[in-house]
Amino acid sequence: MPSLVVRVENLTRGQTLVSNGQVADNHWTRLKGLLGRSGLAPGEGLLIVPCNSIHMFFMRFPIDVLYVDRALKVVGLHHALKPWRIGQFNRRAHFVIELPAGTLAATGTQLGDQLVVHGYTF
Repeated sequence: MPSLVVRVENLTRGQTLVSNGQVADNHWTRLKGLLGRSGLAPGEGLLIVPCNSIHMFFMRFPIDVLYVDRALKVVGLHHALKPWRIGQFNRRAHFVIELPAGTLAATGTQLGDQLVVHGYTF
């Protein structure tokens, strides 16, 4: 994964979604994504910028997915997207956050929630 470390908080729910996140914001890092990884530990995550859809081809584990607009509001989500599936296309999304499966349920994250990203400027 890329080397830039970021933190993502859900301001609406008062929850930390990502405490040790990475950013994929160039062609190569967006293409690679989480490929080659065997999983995500709690607190890990990948922000893919810009991005409004993902695929799970060649992935080995399910992930939770957040689709986020330019105002950092959640405009789409997917719980436990399985390997070899295609995520939804979300035309309103500016970027996607890939999280360990179960993170969205554990934090109560929902559509319309306001996020803040520390360590990265959009």
